[in-house]
Amino acid sequence: MAASESSHFESVLIALADPTRRELLDLIALRGQATATTLAAAVTVSRQAVVKHLTILKEAGLVSSNRVGREVRYKVCTRQLSSTAEWMANLAADWDRKLDWIKRTAEDS
Repeated sequence: MAASESSHFESVLIALADPTRRELLDLIALRGQATATTLAAAVTVSRQAVVKHLTILKEAGLVSSNRVGREVRYKVCTRQLSSTAEWMANLAADWDRKLDWIKRTAEDS
């Protein structure tokens, strides 16, 4: 795996590690798009905290933003989620193969 790929997965996993960011991502996905103000009304943190969380999600490539007049609207970017999920599934499959090999080797001994 390339270093840039590893860094990408790391930023996605760090972004998703926080429950507030996961909640914001879910809310944006549910609504299709949302502003920091509308999101702040739906969660228990301040608008300023929401903006900080959205910045982390955006840096991880999990959301994108679009300015419409005075509003900044956020929407979910599924490509980063999909590639990270695929990487995790491949990692799990590799471990399953290794564990199967260990089991067969132990049983043959």
